[in-house]
Amino acid sequence: MSTEDVLAEVGPRLRRIRKEREVTLAALSQATGISVSTLSRLESGLRRPSLELLLPIAQAHQVPLDELVGAPPVGDPRVRAEPVRRHGRTFWPLTRQPGGLQAYKVLEPRRTEEPEPRSHEGYEWLYVLSGRLRLVLGEHDVVLAAGEAAEFDTRVPHWFGSAGEGPVEFLSLFGPQGERMHVRARPAVRT
Repeated sequence: MSTEDVLAEVGPRLRRIRKEREVTLAALSQATGISVSTLSRLESGLRRPSLELLLPIAQAHQVPLDELVGAPPVGDPRVRAEPVRRHGRTFWPLTRQPGGLQAYKVLEPRRTEEPEPRSHEGYEWLYVLSGRLRLVLGEHDVVLAAGEAAEFDTRVPHWFGSAGEGPVEFLSLFGPQGERMHVRARPAVRT
């Protein structure tokens, strides 16, 4: 990948990271000292990213600089993502590359709220590690125990949360463009 290709991906990556953290341009501007217009031009690709601009953004989002520029991993293949808290859940990103399929380990605390199903583009696969996960999907209301999995089109209104006395821990694979997960139980036999 050329330097120009890498730089062209920085703006969309900055926007995605900011939106994932539910931060406005104004709030990011206040945290970094970079004007809203400069941040907007960076995200839209109208301004070339520089170290002077990217360092304060990385600090504000508390992410390594290489996450902003999409630097290829060197050496160690382990993913060392920090947990992110959002809407009461704790997410551990298990993938490094933005876009495409994303994997997360999720800890959902026990809550007593009523389900509020929502829909959005994409396709999701869930695997329960521990606890019990309640999944409301369209007209279905099911409880998944440890070791059980579910997959669904996220355009169908859905909601999930803990169904037990305590928290539920699960893996989530999500494809924003509606990719389906293909899980193979054993390798294909070559002839």
